[in-house]
Amino acid sequence: MMAGSTLRKVKSKSWKKQRHFRLLEDGLTIWYKSRWAGRGHSTFSVTEVEAVREGHQSEVLLSVAEEFPADVCFTLVFHGRQGNLDLVTETPEEAKAWIRGVRKLIHKAQTMDEKERLDQWVWDWFQRADKNKDGKMNFKEVRTLLKMMNVDMDEEHALHLFTMADKSESGSLEIEQFVHFYKMLTQRDEVWKVFQDYAEDGEKLMLNELENFLSIEQHEGEQSSQHARELIDRYEPSGSAKKQSAMSLDGFQIYLCSLEGSVFKPEHRELHQDMSQPLCHYFISSSHNTYLLEDQLRGQSSLEAYIQALKRGCRCVEVDCWDGSDGEPVVYHGHTWTSKILFRDVVSTLKEYAFKASDFPVILSLENHCGVEQQTLMAQHLTQILGDTLLSAPLDGQLPQQLPSPQELRGKILLKAKKISDPGDCVDETPTDEVSDEEEMANDDAESPSTEDPPPAECKSKSKLSRDLSDLVVYCKSVHFHGFEHARAHAQCYEMSSFSESKAKRLAKDAGTDFVQYNARHLSRIYPGGLRTDSSNYNPQEMWNVGNQIVALNFQTAGLEMDLNDGLFGQNGGCGYVLKPDFMRDGSTRFGPEKPGERRGYRPLRLSIQVISGQQLPKVNQKEGSIVDPLVRVEIYGVPQDQAKEETSHINNNGFNPVWNETLNFVVHAPELALVRFEVEDYDKASRNDFIGQLTLPFACIQAGYRHIHLLSKDGTAIPPSSLFVNVSISET
Repeated sequence: MMAGSTLRKVKSKSWKKQRHFRLLEDGLTIWYKSRWAGRGHSTFSVTEVEAVREGHQSEVLLSVAEEFPADVCFTLVFHGRQGNLDLVTETPEEAKAWIRGVRKLIHKAQTMDEKERLDQWVWDWFQRADKNKDGKMNFKEVRTLLKMMNVDMDEEHALHLFTMADKSESGSLEIEQFVHFYKMLTQRDEVWKVFQDYAEDGEKLMLNELENFLSIEQHEGEQSSQHARELIDRYEPSGSAKKQSAMSLDGFQIYLCSLEGSVFKPEHRELHQDMSQPLCHYFISSSHNTYLLEDQLRGQSSLEAYIQALKRGCRCVEVDCWDGSDGEPVVYHGHTWTSKILFRDVVSTLKEYAFKASDFPVILSLENHCGVEQQTLMAQHLTQILGDTLLSAPLDGQLPQQLPSPQELRGKILLKAKKISDPGDCVDETPTDEVSDEEEMANDDAESPSTEDPPPAECKSKSKLSRDLSDLVVYCKSVHFHGFEHARAHAQCYEMSSFSESKAKRLAKDAGTDFVQYNARHLSRIYPGGLRTDSSNYNPQEMWNVGNQIVALNFQTAGLEMDLNDGLFGQNGGCGYVLKPDFMRDGSTRFGPEKPGERRGYRPLRLSIQVISGQQLPKVNQKEGSIVDPLVRVEIYGVPQDQAKEETSHINNNGFNPVWNETLNFVVHAPELALVRFEVEDYDKASRNDFIGQLTLPFACIQAGYRHIHLLSKDGTAIPPSSLFVNVSISET
């Protein structure tokens, strides 16, 4: 890989171009260029690559399968929403070498500890700044480097640090001296101050001093003595300090920057919730129009979109099916220019990827626009391709009084669709259950209360459903919603309705408590309004506030709404199911989002966040001279009374180590439902601030004490070592 290879980069049947690829000396960066591009080249880091697929395992490589055999093809899959890189080698041996090599490097990158990660980061900077590639860095190169790193430092101070690091007085720094320079540059006074408060000799924390710190500042109580020993073992780099059961400033800083020192409780990242309650007692990570990678009008329909959603822990995917011209049902956004994919290929993709990120059940939400004949073919594909994975009969042969649990349904795919009822019953004329916002507004009689629709007086027509497809629907039978009263009197637990965002919002506002009670017994699915042709999203929090489980979002669209979704489902092992608070699981609950105080166990909490400093924030503008002016905003998303935001002032020209020392205060009335979002922005007085990074997490997952917030990009991927250093306290009001 270091010697380099000429590989074909493939984008489509007609776009196949040769590029020269090689691994750089840092063992982590892959560099490539075309032979004709002059000096232009591209690079990416192995840390951005999630997996390597061998052979024809992407739509692009499948389309050229006749031209290139599987043993010379492979695909690099990236984290986040970045597209795949499909490559073809000259020989099978070369393909094997690259596949093995990249996998090895991914493994190495994933298993680095904090210190190795930091060393790698420093090495990366050295490589970037050593413009003439002589393995040394003169002061001019160092000044350029500081700008690249987002540091605006006066020349005198920079020269002072440079001279201190240049032990050989040669006027340039080699890598070891550069590491020393970098250490002085990143010395963190604010961490040193906290360390000094507890280290009597100012040099190291003895075991009992570290215990005191954990007990008083990190709120660890009883377990602090055991934990102190573990932290020294895990994070202290100095052998002599370890022998004395002590922790140096270096060890202390490494601990604070680790996952254990992060704002997210490590035990909540693991699967820790009770998974044996009925399905309707969980929020379920859900995608809308899962087949789209872009917008709803011209976007590309793709199997890759299903793979991406499923690997993010999504547990409810949508399939829009239409009659195909050659008798095979196709999936696309009907009556638009979006491209088409085969239904059977979607089912095969589900079979392969449904349970890679989580083994809890996947709900296949079917928007069925097909005639009876192709519906029957759909039923055949589902049963033949999925086999036992498809749940096609009740678990114990009996129709239940309540829905089964995620635990009981592990490894199963459930079909959500309309179902032919008993003889004599009738089904809505259409086999689909979504209506557009416009139709919905027209259907809403202005005189009738918005929470109740009159039950249908008589059947318009008999079903247009295939019996074979209908029989596969067990626990997720789609029915029209006729109001809460009607549901209380007549609805079965396995019947569920879909609501457009506007209808759900109205019900939440006018009859919040009724909606919460309804969702304690039934599943509900919410979908974006028909006017969102750009695949934008609505705020899911408003829907979770009334207990809606399947709040379907356009996963392909990054932004605040998907940050909230990732924030809620980042807990519980990322399994795609989060247990609702107990006051939302009780069918006779009095809780409503408008009046959070009217419930058993009401206990508002005070959240106080001292925003201390930021570390190595990414540049927003890649121009060499530009440096960010960062500010931190903390936002609470929850019941209406909890919606709040506070922000710090901005710091001029320092994205490297800005210090704020400002405290932001909140009172949270329904902490069990609240999400907290930390966002860093680049202040601009003339226009909108630019996004720098964010982290969103459930209030219930926050660790109090001195913590680091490891920031994510707009796309939800990690951007190490960018972070915020905060001191969090949570108390009763």
